[in-house]
Amino acid sequence: MKSKKTLVIGASTNPERYSFRAVSMLVGKGHSVLAIGQKAGEVAGVKIQTKALPVKNIDTISLYLNPVRQRDYYNYIIESHPKRVIFNPGTENPQFYQLLESNGIEVEVACTLVLLATNQF
Repeated sequence: MKSKKTLVIGASTNPERYSFRAVSMLVGKGHSVLAIGQKAGEVAGVKIQTKALPVKNIDTISLYLNPVRQRDYYNYIIESHPKRVIFNPGTENPQFYQLLESNGIEVEVACTLVLLATNQF
């Protein structure tokens, strides 16, 4: 399996949050992981940044933000030029899908945890 550099937006240090599980599982499966969240912290050795710092060579962005909070990241995500953006359950946003696709970015409405567990990531 090829490692995919993945950015998790909406990361949390709370073990009950799906974003926490996603970061942990991505690391466990050997992927290079970056994380942005509201609060600084660390999950599975990955530091959670509180600012959207420039990133390069991102394969996948996994979103854990509701559609209203996503608006603050539209330009950042598009300018990061990921190959795809995964909209996890609760993050569905058809308006943003169109914006991403018009910029050549693949949209996947799925669950990162399920994709990882079933080797479809």
